[in-house]
Amino acid sequence: MSWLDSIKWDEQGLVPAIAQESGSGKILMMAWMNSEALQLTSQSGHAVYWSRSRNKLWHKGEESGHQQVVHAIRLDCDGDVVLLEVEQKGGIACHTGRHNCFYRELQGDEWVEVLPVLKNPDEIYNK
Repeated sequence: MSWLDSIKWDEQGLVPAIAQESGSGKILMMAWMNSEALQLTSQSGHAVYWSRSRNKLWHKGEESGHQQVVHAIRLDCDGDVVLLEVEQKGGIACHTGRHNCFYRELQGDEWVEVLPVLKNPDEIYNK
């Protein structure tokens, strides 16, 4: 039996993957992985996800250069969520140019952006 058989994949063959910054413990982002993405991540030591919008593998940082070096891969108690402990290269995990994707906070009855843009996304992705 493969270690991949311990994972409870959803009906599309995906599992949610949370990227947590090694050292600070901050949650950087959430993405999806299929078995190929998880195998490639394990083999290469760099985060590889499955892009549902593009319907293809997504090597984190392939366009931006903001790779995630994987220090540990963990599986939750139910076997249905993967946690990656990563070193975030360039300090930017979010495609909006922020340190992490969780930059909006509910304050009263509205979402307020509480983290600054560190780099203009147009500069990151050469648009």
